[in-house]
Amino acid sequence: MDLQLQDKTALVTGASRGLGRAIARALAREGVHVAIAARRRNLLDELAFEIKGDGGRTPIVIEADLFKPEAPLQLATESRRGLGKIDILINAAGGSRPIPFDAPVSVWEEGMQVNFFRLRELGHAVVPSMKHNRFGRIINLTGTSEPRSINVANSAKAAVHAWSKALSREVAKYNITVNSLQPGRIITEQILRIHPTEEDRRRFSSDNIPAARFGEPDELAVLAVFLCSPLAGYITGTVIPVDGGMSHFAF
Repeated sequence: MDLQLQDKTALVTGASRGLGRAIARALAREGVHVAIAARRRNLLDELAFEIKGDGGRTPIVIEADLFKPEAPLQLATESRRGLGKIDILINAAGGSRPIPFDAPVSVWEEGMQVNFFRLRELGHAVVPSMKHNRFGRIINLTGTSEPRSINVANSAKAAVHAWSKALSREVAKYNITVNSLQPGRIITEQILRIHPTEEDRRRFSSDNIPAARFGEPDELAVLAVFLCSPLAGYITGTVIPVDGGMSHFAF
């Protein structure tokens, strides 16, 4: 299937590892010119080398810290300068923030900043040019709707879902789609910290995942790439779990 992504452009945050890295490589394999952003420059340089080794165009490498208030504008500006335009935004930065009940307000503020506020600001920074070009795709990597404990990221990602739905309705007439993907237990650094042993992963899979295994980053990346394509223009405002059937909601 031709996904019609040749010569499209994409900004991928959180690209130094895990799901962001997998999506950046998958987009590049489809002919997308990518800008890859994260805090760890050495890992971005490694990814750029891998993309070129796969036959992709040399990525734009942007070292940026989304905790900083100037980061969204920096990312949008440097990406447009290097790519010429931004057709696709992949919001893959952020991560789990489990906290105790009596955690101070500062902890909540920190988790909300990187998992929602900066993500929203970056989305708003790239949408005007997408409107002008009459094409855009925004994919947000979020989290479970069935939290097991207090976690700032759960609240932040719920805010992302609500914002994404509202934004999708406003920009659909410009051929811009906005969708969220909910990763389940997919093998990343973060998941390996939670489930560090093969025995632990087997036990959790047996008890909780109908597919009876953890997922691989590429299994989510293929869906993200399809949603970025012109072929997926009628899919917007959705929240799609990629979790081997682990979530219990019917819809």
